Amino acid sequence: MTEPTKTLLMTGASRGLGRAAAERLLRDRPDQLLLVVVREEEAGYRLARELAAHTGNANVRAVSGDLGSLAEVRAAAEAVRKMLDEGEIPPLAGLLANAGAQMASATKATADGFEATFGINVLANYLLLRMLADRFEPGARVVVTGSESHFGDVRHNLGLVPAPRWTDPRSLARPGSGPEAETVTAGRRAYSTSKLGVQYLVHAFARRLPEVDVYAYTPGLVPGTGLARDASAIQRFGFQRLLPLLWATPIASSPQTAGVKLAAAMTAPRPAESGAYLDRGRVVPSSDESYDEEREEELWRVAAALCGVPVGPSPVS
Repeated sequence: MTEPTKTLLMTGASRGLGRAAAERLLRDRPDQLLLVVVREEEAGYRLARELAAHTGNANVRAVSGDLGSLAEVRAAAEAVRKMLDEGEIPPLAGLLANAGAQMASATKATADGFEATFGINVLANYLLLRMLADRFEPGARVVVTGSESHFGDVRHNLGLVPAPRWTDPRSLARPGSGPEAETVTAGRRAYSTSKLGVQYLVHAFARRLPEVDVYAYTPGLVPGTGLARDASAIQRFGFQRLLPLLWATPIASSPQTAGVKLAAAMTAPRPAESGAYLDRGRVVPSSDESYDEEREEELWRVAAALCGVPVGPSPVS
């Protein structure tokens, strides 16, 4: 076994395109330790064993952390910091923040009482990055999985997801109530809005981490994954059984194909200046709405308050 010289931290490696990306990273980078964040400790051990067995690379470990709980996100980050400080793992050279959630309504809440989609897709990523910002080695790369849905037009999402509706981040962080919030449309809009928030976070972090490259990455439409697991039985059937028929077209990708491209986002030569938007590996502009520094800075301040960390750029510990 090759002794690893650097560490890549990854969320969302358990299934779908994330699992395919994790396997590709282990096959292509035997000199790298892949440290995966998994909700439950035993599930993490199991995933690490499976990944090692499937790839022939034993340089994989797990750390437990439920992204639906800010306390667990903090604990996971603290565990990583401790391992780095004690030399238990090699220097941190990157973060692939692939985990995400899409709910069938806007009423579900995280352990902290935040609207689940916003809490997982925005706040968990923010806190994880804030807590590890001072542990990345120079030249490290951060890739956060975004979505074409943040454009809000038929060209980018085939009309499957409503356009984002940005407002005060504190309002976005509150679960909805009433009949409208209980609809699938509300859940999907919360998803596209959270992915617009991801774009804002990437831009804000890019300004604050001059020695780290931070990118948003969209895999495009990837039916057949577990993203729609909170939907109804009929909707899950469509996403997992019918939409995969589009794999044979340029419209969609299989989880395996998308995972290979996601892994390449972490290993390919530097694609662009920090803050760029990567569409399946191509550097393209994100939506016009996603370039709004005032919103980015407001989200930064509110996320800091909601996560209980300082607003300033000082390290969080």
